[in-house]
Amino acid sequence: MKEPDDQDTDGEKSGRSKSDGRHSLRSSKSESRSPVKEDNKLLEEATDETLTEGKEPYLDEDSDEEHLEGSLSSFQYEDLQSTTVSQQPPAPAAEEAEEEVKKKISESFFYDYMELASMPFVTSDSNIPLDLLTLVHSFGYDCRKRANLQLLDDSIAMYIAGNQVIFLHLKTKEQIYLRSSSGEGIGVIGVHPHKTYFTVAEKGSFPNIIIYEFPSLRPYRILRDGTEKGYAYVDFNYSGTLLASVGSNPDYTLTIWNWKEEQPILRTKAFSQEVFKVTFNPDNEEQLTTSGSGHIKFWEMAFTFTGLKLQGSLGRFGKTTSTDIEGYMELPDGKVLSGSEWGNMLLWESGLIKVELCRGTSKSCHNGPINQIMLYEGEVITVGSDGCVRIWDFETIDTADTIDETGLLEIEPINELQVDKNVKLFSMIKMNETGNNFWLAQDANGAIWKLDLSFSNITQDPECLFSFHSGAIEAVAVSPLTYLMATTALDCSVRIYDFASKIPLAQMKFKQGGTALVWVPRMPESTLLIFCENGYILEAPLPTIKQEVDDRDVVSYEIKDMCIKCFHFSSVKSKILRLIEIEKREKQKKLKEKIREERRNKLAAEMGEDGEKEFQEEKEEEEDEEEEEEPLPEIFIPLTPSRILCGFYSEPGKFWVSLGDYDSGFLYHCEFPPCDKSNNFEEQKDEPFDVHYLENTDDNPIQTITFNINKIMMFCGMKNGAIRVYVLDENDPSLTSLVNYWHFNMHDNNYGCIKSIASSFDDRFLVTTGGDGNIFVFNIFSEFMLRKDIKAKVPSPRFGIETEPIPEDIEDPKAYSIENARRKREHDKLMKEVEEIKARKREQIKALRNEFCKLLKMNEELPKHMQFKRTDFDVDSRIRDEINRKTAFKIQQVEKELAWEKEKHELGLMKLKNRFRDPLESDTIVVHAIQSDHKITSYRLVQPSKYSKFKRASQSERRPSKLDRFEKEGAGRKDSQRDAGESVIEQEDSIIEKGKKFRPKTLSEIMVKNQIEKTRKLILKAERAQLKIQQRKKEWEELYKSKPDDDFEDPKDLQAIKEAQVYMGDFNLKTASDYKIPEHMRINAAKKEEELGHLDSLVHGKKRHMNKCILSLRDLKVAVVEEIQCLVQELKNIQSTLHVSKHIPIPKIPQIHPEEVPEKRFQYDEETLLNFEQQRMKSIDAKSPQVEQTGSGGPGGGFLKLSSGKNGDLTTRDSISRSSRASTFSLDIPKFMEFEKAEPTDVEVEIMKRDEIKHVYMQQYLVNRIKELIVTFDAELRLLRHQKLKLDTQMKLSDLHHVTLFQEMLLLKNFEKQENILQERVNSLEKEEQYMQWKINETLKEMEEKKNEITKLQEQEKALYAGFQTAIGENNKFANFLMKVLKKKIKRVKKKEVEGDADEDEESEESSEESSLESDEDESGSEDEVFDDSICPSNCDVTLFELALQLREKRLDIEEALVEEKKIVDNLKKEYETLSKKVKIVATNLNAAEEALEAYQREKQQRLNELLVVIPLKLHQIEYVVFGEIPSDLSGTLVFSNHALKRLQERIHELQEENAKQQKLNKEWRERRKQLIREKKEMTKAIQQMEETVRQLMISKFGRVVNLEALQTLSVNTTLEELKIRKLRKELANAKEMKMWEQKIAQMRWELMMKTKEHTRKLYQMNDLCIEKKKLDSRLNTLQNQQGNAFQGPREADIVAREEVTELIQLQAERISALKEEIALLRRKGGLILPPIQSPQENEM
Repeated sequence: MKEPDDQDTDGEKSGRSKSDGRHSLRSSKSESRSPVKEDNKLLEEATDETLTEGKEPYLDEDSDEEHLEGSLSSFQYEDLQSTTVSQQPPAPAAEEAEEEVKKKISESFFYDYMELASMPFVTSDSNIPLDLLTLVHSFGYDCRKRANLQLLDDSIAMYIAGNQVIFLHLKTKEQIYLRSSSGEGIGVIGVHPHKTYFTVAEKGSFPNIIIYEFPSLRPYRILRDGTEKGYAYVDFNYSGTLLASVGSNPDYTLTIWNWKEEQPILRTKAFSQEVFKVTFNPDNEEQLTTSGSGHIKFWEMAFTFTGLKLQGSLGRFGKTTSTDIEGYMELPDGKVLSGSEWGNMLLWESGLIKVELCRGTSKSCHNGPINQIMLYEGEVITVGSDGCVRIWDFETIDTADTIDETGLLEIEPINELQVDKNVKLFSMIKMNETGNNFWLAQDANGAIWKLDLSFSNITQDPECLFSFHSGAIEAVAVSPLTYLMATTALDCSVRIYDFASKIPLAQMKFKQGGTALVWVPRMPESTLLIFCENGYILEAPLPTIKQEVDDRDVVSYEIKDMCIKCFHFSSVKSKILRLIEIEKREKQKKLKEKIREERRNKLAAEMGEDGEKEFQEEKEEEEDEEEEEEPLPEIFIPLTPSRILCGFYSEPGKFWVSLGDYDSGFLYHCEFPPCDKSNNFEEQKDEPFDVHYLENTDDNPIQTITFNINKIMMFCGMKNGAIRVYVLDENDPSLTSLVNYWHFNMHDNNYGCIKSIASSFDDRFLVTTGGDGNIFVFNIFSEFMLRKDIKAKVPSPRFGIETEPIPEDIEDPKAYSIENARRKREHDKLMKEVEEIKARKREQIKALRNEFCKLLKMNEELPKHMQFKRTDFDVDSRIRDEINRKTAFKIQQVEKELAWEKEKHELGLMKLKNRFRDPLESDTIVVHAIQSDHKITSYRLVQPSKYSKFKRASQSERRPSKLDRFEKEGAGRKDSQRDAGESVIEQEDSIIEKGKKFRPKTLSEIMVKNQIEKTRKLILKAERAQLKIQQRKKEWEELYKSKPDDDFEDPKDLQAIKEAQVYMGDFNLKTASDYKIPEHMRINAAKKEEELGHLDSLVHGKKRHMNKCILSLRDLKVAVVEEIQCLVQELKNIQSTLHVSKHIPIPKIPQIHPEEVPEKRFQYDEETLLNFEQQRMKSIDAKSPQVEQTGSGGPGGGFLKLSSGKNGDLTTRDSISRSSRASTFSLDIPKFMEFEKAEPTDVEVEIMKRDEIKHVYMQQYLVNRIKELIVTFDAELRLLRHQKLKLDTQMKLSDLHHVTLFQEMLLLKNFEKQENILQERVNSLEKEEQYMQWKINETLKEMEEKKNEITKLQEQEKALYAGFQTAIGENNKFANFLMKVLKKKIKRVKKKEVEGDADEDEESEESSEESSLESDEDESGSEDEVFDDSICPSNCDVTLFELALQLREKRLDIEEALVEEKKIVDNLKKEYETLSKKVKIVATNLNAAEEALEAYQREKQQRLNELLVVIPLKLHQIEYVVFGEIPSDLSGTLVFSNHALKRLQERIHELQEENAKQQKLNKEWRERRKQLIREKKEMTKAIQQMEETVRQLMISKFGRVVNLEALQTLSVNTTLEELKIRKLRKELANAKEMKMWEQKIAQMRWELMMKTKEHTRKLYQMNDLCIEKKKLDSRLNTLQNQQGNAFQGPREADIVAREEVTELIQLQAERISALKEEIALLRRKGGLILPPIQSPQENEM
């Protein structure tokens, strides 16, 4: 095996030296990271180049101002800095302390591969070498892994094999291996477009993406924290500057990396299901595409108000069945071409399927899924699972579009290549061979093909370069004689390999796959050990070979009548765990007893008998305090037996087994029971007699076991693909030495379970096969086998070596070389001589200065008139002037030189203030308590966010809610009903007025009139009666029209139902698929921004209020400090008058910390700046640590000095003035001390004693006052601190809520555009529907008006005939002739408009005459009769004839008007039908738009539901428990507030009560309906009876049934009518009076019934009382009879009970007698009813 670091080593070195070197390198992994090793020449050259370039570190200092984002801020610079210690000089202390400094990674920096590669695990103190097994060759290939074939150059291919990346030379077949860094597997690999780098994306817990340089294979960059468990795909962009990665389950995170800087640019979740692939668009690097299980998603990098974001658009399949998408390709214009599971190609545009491409006759493009689609030289290449490669025309696909509703478009491939039978192509990659079009293809059925896609006359046939097993390799068998092995798998093949020469020899196909394989042993074993997965182990003896068999090469056995031993394994793991727990508790008890005994001996030795008593008390207390022990683990036996994985013989009849599932983690030593054929295997239960615990195998059991020849190494294949080697002692069948082991992950950790493991016949090689399709051959470290026989001779140590000092290695990177050290010594010597010269000169100057100072002092001692002036000492005044002038000039020059720097720094300071200081509303203030360590910190409050400052304009023209529409419809209906009611009322008023108007006259008025007037009135009366009859008919018709249908529903009920549907809402969960969002609960981005702003304003207000409280607390502390200063000053003044013995310690004055007044940090003066400059210079010089400490206190010193500056500090001049006033006040007292001391008198002594007492009291008072101030302030601080802790909890919750709202707002903004489009469509359709409905209503109104006009014209025609009939009179012989003239139909010419000319009038008259001559004959009479209507017959009244002609013209006009009106009505009907159809279409479209909007709202809600919301809960709030524990899966839980839950529970009861009420109401209405039906039947019978009575009265009066209406129209007898009316009035009055008396009778009957009921109730009450009395008597007698003998003499309780019963009986007897008397009174007539008798107890109540 070749490692990457071995490529540049000397080829003449032996393999052992290489392994030793690797061993030394790997063993140093646990040490601190060191520079890149010397054996890597490229790294040495890079290091030398770096050193020669001015010793610059790998981190460029020029990039300090770059603000790098993403995970680079958390990059582990320590590793990088330690890797290049020899390159990077130490930075100054000030530069190391600077924050926010981002550094760029050098282009020449590389990691050390040996430090990154994963290493084997070896138990400590085992002396097992790390290179116990060395990978020699790999014969397998994980052909079913996605994108597991990459090409680095023309001859080197790369693929993943378990925990290795294998570089395969296609010509020489040589392999180079690259280990994973995590040791938990490799997810995917990728190659840079320039073939200079390649990526290895690993698996594990937060795995890394390592980018290696090619061909050096050195680790170049490491990308961290891109996913949780593993990577599914990686892809570089076309230019190679960016890298896209997508994670696997569970997070599926999509990350865009700036891989050279090791920082993520963008990151988001790709999808909620498995993602197969992610790629950049080669023509637009801002677009990406991902595909996977049932989806394809299109991404775009877009700049938003929060920065660069990844915006994803999920592809919608529409009518097409959703499919998993493996292969796709981005087209240059932004469209995407993808495959499908059924083999067709889907062309995507704007997130939708534009067209589905298939072959002719609707054949699919491939017979199976399309796994890869590529664009090469203007042609589209598709790779399918059917083993075909097809070439398609790009232009045809790019311009494809649907031609029918099926959405299919048939196209044909240009060329196609069928690779071979039973080939399943997974991916292809182009080989960069000039002049050839060769491709490498990955075959999922276990091969790598070389394909020629030139499709010319010289095209080569497909060539299978390598052939492997497909899928998991089930078994391997090694030859017992040579280096041959055989493998089998479920792909129906057996393969033979020469693993020493690394050559596959042969393969053979069978009809079925194999699961076990054994090379025929040289010496057959005597027994056969059989392991069954259901827990049975069988042992069968070797049967004898039949002698008559001729063919000795073919041996078959018949297992019959054999003594088969059986062992039925019974689980003992729970017993083992129980014994371990018992042993552990016993050890704890012994330890406690030992400690207790030591304690007892110690107490007895120290205290004697008292110690014994104290020990007993302590023992009793401990026994009381001891809690009950937890119960021991229960014995558990799984219902399904654990699978037996493998096993081996230890001794004859004994064996070891390894189990999976529950019983994993141990090796079990078992023994067969004696063979007994009478035993039943199923009832047999056997347990092992010995077990051995295996470390870290509870979830990772041993799958297979084999031994070397000497049985001193046990090779184990683990479930997670690791190899474990245990080192045993010789002849150890009990495995007592199974302790030390070597463990290394080789196969894939997820699905690479080691199926079989075997060693070669000479123990030189080890072969493993795994479920990941890999076959690894290892070289076993043979020297380890001889560790006990051959030992190295160690020379004896030299005498006295322990006293010699051990030379230390030079590890300092700043250490000088020999030449540099020599030069340094010479330079130091020279500098030392110069320093000595300088020192001598300084000494001379110092002596002259001292002498000059002495002269000055002597001058000062002289009298003033003899002293020299200071200027007299100047040798030459011009020298001083020149010095001053030069100094001023230099200052001016320095100011000019630093003007630009000054301006720059001022601008920088201003920008910093604008950026960081101005947005701050309040800075952090930390207020400390005075006596305790408590402190409280204010919030660093910035100005309110933009969401709380303004409101975003809501969406335009939102759709009105259904309730609003219902209210409008209800209002419209009410208005129409009110209009109809008003019209009905007006009609009734008109009828009443007409009744009043047409009421018949009285008899006196009729007699005054003459006979003619009487006749006229009778005629008018008949007409009025006829009109009244018609009016009544109309009213009946309207009444019948207003009668509701049988299925009529009350509009109020419908309105109530609609309102209930709107307000009722959908009480499904928001995650339900059929959840409908109520309109008032729909949310958009504007509302969410308002909600976010409201939350920000609330949080800001609470923080601002808390900051005000903390600021007031700070001010309180300042006031307390000032007051304490004053009190301390007074206290000092008082103590100055007292004796020292009576002094009380003065309390310490609290200090104001700098962080309590952060605003002073930005105030400075010249002294502060000078201090800062000194600190900076000292830190640069770094002369001594003490200087650095004083320099670091510069800012603090500056701050403290500000208190005496211009602006002052919080301890201001007021406090100083207070203290000064207090001091002057207190110092006025002892002024008598200034006088000369004299002997005090008695009065003075008394005064002094009083003053002393007063001062002592004042001293104590002031001290107490100071303590009180301190305690009060600390209490206020602790109280406010408690409030702030609560507020901090609320703020954290609000931050979580803020994150959720912000995520929802971003999601809603993505949905807003499409939602606005759908909403605008719904609004436009609603407007159109309302307009159409308005037009329909207008048409109906117009139709109604036209119908009324037609009715009026018809009435006019009827009135015309009636008036003409009246004018003719009765018995007129020309009546028929005149009627014929009137009804005759004639043709009329439309009259021209009259213009006023006489000629036109004459012409009109002539035309009228001509029209009259052209009249047709009237056929109303007999057909043969012909009459002339132009001549009036003789003896006929001319006026009537002319009247008939005039009325005929009027009739014709009316008929023409009727025809016109009917035409208009017909047109209106047609228009109405057209509008109705349009309304239906619009309504259909509106419903579709509403459904689309509802679906979009549902999708939006689903996306909102996918957002993660953090809700902190306490354990008592979790009610979803399983067996008293919180389940691991909480996906089925629901977070609900207690208030809402209580409200829902109350609502259940309310709904139940409401339901009961509704059922009761329904029952009542049903009864009401039945009653109405009965009343209807009774009314029908009454009507029939009345009709029969009317018929009888007509017969009795007229002799026959007459028509009353006709009778009313003929004549009216007024007197008879008046008499009838009078009679009717009398009957009505009588009926009213009878009704009154009937009501009185009914009332009396009801009262009688109630009294009877009351008396009956009282009788029942009396009966119940009598029964109760009887029961009490019998019970009392029974108790007296039963218990009388038990007690002698009556008890007080019995006497009291008996008295109470007697009183009760008396009361009941009185009530019974009273009830009897009342009943007797009620039975009598006129008996008085007295109020009921109440018992004394009731009166008392």
